[in-house]
Amino acid sequence: DYSHVDRSPHRARAAAAANVRVWKWGGCSDNIGFGFKFSREFVDTGERGKTLREKMNLHNNEAGRMHVQTEMRQECKCHGMSGSCTVKTCWMRLPTFRSVGDALKDSFDGASRVMMPNTEVEAPSQRNDAAPHRVPRRDRYRFQLRPHNPDHKTPGVKDLVYLESSPGFCEKNPRLGIPGTHERACNDTSIGVDGCDLMCCGRGYRTETMFVV
Repeated sequence: DYSHVDRSPHRARAAAAANVRVWKWGGCSDNIGFGFKFSREFVDTGERGKTLREKMNLHNNEAGRMHVQTEMRQECKCHGMSGSCTVKTCWMRLPTFRSVGDALKDSFDGASRVMMPNTEVEAPSQRNDAAPHRVPRRDRYRFQLRPHNPDHKTPGVKDLVYLESSPGFCEKNPRLGIPGTHERACNDTSIGVDGCDLMCCGRGYRTETMFVV
């Protein structure tokens, strides 16, 4: 568990201006800077940012780190006679694993399809085939993916992106190893993935009541 002593006097002044009881930064805040840097070195080590897929991976990895960073919350401990809380010591703490997962799931549900910007395409006549194009490590995050649909907004730093739509799982496709959902048992009272509305893909379904001894 890596942590560091937080020194942010400007935040303390802002809180005092908002008529908050006297408090100060202290203790050990979770060192988000170290985690951010370590994650880049550990997770992104194989992504050079040359191809569109590598850019997608870099973008999504960065979006995950941004979700963790923006979900950090302030925690405080009171000091004073008989718990009067005349002075509070505060620090920043990482969010719970569940809250980060919920945020990423929401972002996953709203992910946008992207494609390579035109500015990223290099003419063959301008490329030296003897020296393949390499993206410097410090510049591999400096790109902007554009939406596949020009009417959609450009993906932000916290938006997840994808390149190709997933195949349909409703009908059988032996080539892709998809068995389909025909003849599956479903729960007509569930709104989850086992519910009949999702599993039957709008084909309709029949209910059956069984008495089991």
